[in-house]
Amino acid sequence: MSSYSAWQVVCDSDQILWLSLDCPQSSTNTLGKIALTELATILIQEVEGKALQGIVIQSAKSSGFIAGADVHEFAGLENIADALAYVRQGQAVFNKLENIGIPTVALIHGFCLGGGLELALACRYRIASDSVKTRLGLPEVMLGIQPAWGGTVRLPERVGSLNALDLMLTGRTLRAQPAKKQGLVDQVVAEYYLVKAAKHFILSTPSPKKLPWTEVLTSQKWARPWLAKWLIEPKLREKARSEHYPAPFQILSTWQKSLSRDAALNAEIAGIEALAKTEAARNLVRIFLLQERLKAEARGSYEFKRVHVVGAGTMGGDIAAWCLANGLQVTLQDSSPDAIAGAFSRTKKLLQRRLRTDYLVKNALDQLTADPEGVGVSDADVIIEAIVENVQIKQTLFEMLEQEARADAILATNTSSIPLDEISKAMKQPERLVGIHFFNPVAKMKLVEIVRSEKTAAQSVQAAKAFAKWLDRIAVEVKSTPGFLINRILLPYLLESVQLFEEGVRCEDIDEAALAFGMPMGPVTLADQVGLDVCLSVAKTLCAAYGGEVPKILQEKVEQGHLGVKAKRGFYEYREGQPVKSKASNMLTADIQERLIMRLLNESVACWDENIVTDADVLDLGMIFGTGFAPFRGGPAQYAKQLGHQALKTLESLSKRYGARFQAHPGWQRFLNKQEASNEPNQEK
Repeated sequence: MSSYSAWQVVCDSDQILWLSLDCPQSSTNTLGKIALTELATILIQEVEGKALQGIVIQSAKSSGFIAGADVHEFAGLENIADALAYVRQGQAVFNKLENIGIPTVALIHGFCLGGGLELALACRYRIASDSVKTRLGLPEVMLGIQPAWGGTVRLPERVGSLNALDLMLTGRTLRAQPAKKQGLVDQVVAEYYLVKAAKHFILSTPSPKKLPWTEVLTSQKWARPWLAKWLIEPKLREKARSEHYPAPFQILSTWQKSLSRDAALNAEIAGIEALAKTEAARNLVRIFLLQERLKAEARGSYEFKRVHVVGAGTMGGDIAAWCLANGLQVTLQDSSPDAIAGAFSRTKKLLQRRLRTDYLVKNALDQLTADPEGVGVSDADVIIEAIVENVQIKQTLFEMLEQEARADAILATNTSSIPLDEISKAMKQPERLVGIHFFNPVAKMKLVEIVRSEKTAAQSVQAAKAFAKWLDRIAVEVKSTPGFLINRILLPYLLESVQLFEEGVRCEDIDEAALAFGMPMGPVTLADQVGLDVCLSVAKTLCAAYGGEVPKILQEKVEQGHLGVKAKRGFYEYREGQPVKSKASNMLTADIQERLIMRLLNESVACWDENIVTDADVLDLGMIFGTGFAPFRGGPAQYAKQLGHQALKTLESLSKRYGARFQAHPGWQRFLNKQEASNEPNQEK
């Protein structure tokens, strides 16, 4: 057989052809032009005219099946014509695979996403491992584009239109068992049984599962426009605005046109042509590539098995739970038995939501040990402090931890406000201390700030990044200054919303202005959720460090006990955890929006100028995953770059009307000059 760079090709004694994808110089399999071209060649040279029983497609990598199209390659295409050629190439190869004339099996272990799932859908059968790592989905919508290698056609054929649209419009993924229940996979087996199961399907050719009549009905020509208009689109508009995120609406349009195979594939191409030109797609693809960059920076030869968490409060307990959910052994230290009991209870609930299967939940819980005396410190690979924000108590704790911990253990604090140099004053080796700042709720917030002081060793920072990656978190390195990155930038935005309220602007109008900009939640609602007492505490700290005033109304709300959601009253009143709101007037949206966003952008430029992060890209990623800053806009720095010198004019106008808090930070001119220089061709970096 011929030699291929991306595929290993073996024909066994049963005349089954095994195609194993192994993309060179990459830990992850993707379907770039080379892999697609070679697959097309294999389907001709190694299959046609051969007396084969069937074909099995699998991954040669332990990391997963196929992560999708090669986004780096896609983003690097010079024009839309090249992008469409790439789409047509994938469609042609998968059509060839689908019509090959012999049984084909996709053998799936680990992630099977995007183009990887579209390849699997072109096979007659799909067999998945029962591993918690196995995930199937079409997440293209999260890149601002749509499935374009036949996914909008074949997925509805396998799982029905409503199930398919749910996956395509949200980008969510399925574990193996739910995927089998929907009909997306034909069999779920233990990893060690995959090969035997594939042979069984090739040699016995069982009949594919038929769709329930209700799903067949929803795919009929006459039903699609009705379902789209009256059922699907109204729900979609509750979650996304078409002017912000056109991709889900384009996917829905493509589905309505998918009444024949040729029409469907042409509609996919037209959809990609429309979406690839949008600012949203460019920004969302950029965000994906930035995530890949930070993941690569977090690599290293680190092995994590045991974690010791000091503090069983909300943050400490939830950090312990997340470590368990990611396969680690955890010892949890706290002097309060009630705190530990509460942490155990919350941990069980989190594991039940994440792992779902009873035996997996039990196995994970068995790895959690209550450790009031701190016995686990000496064996831990990572020690995380999550106790009360009191510098003296933290100093005493780390003085002790330094003596008892292994020399190679990570010593980390989850502090959100105390400078690391203050905490490490009593340590003999202050270079060991690093901040690993999780956000609440730990299980949902993808971002972790890796905090470094002037004394923190580079190896401590790198180990902390690797640990965050182990926990499937995005690690953003930040300088140890008050508020770090996220809280520092977020606070002026929140305080401006409080100032607007103090001036008599309705909460609903303030929130609507932010939502219209693209924020996932209004600042008033966000402040209530965080807790007004927490907002006040952070505001006092950061205003003392950077200047500014805390609005009186915030102090008054806290004194009155109106702390937000937890007190059932803050800026809003709450019934059953939901705010009681009236309809926004939309009359002042532009002015409110300008005030909110320019405060945020001004502080973002200040952080960039003070080197709180390494570069503007990292700042953008941090704010998107730490605060939900409108992803389709690319982040604060990207948006500021888009505004250019108009931002300075806007700030000047606002400062004349509302005061010094809108005075442009001196770093703006340096920021804009750097952005302009980076846009010049062949510019020296």
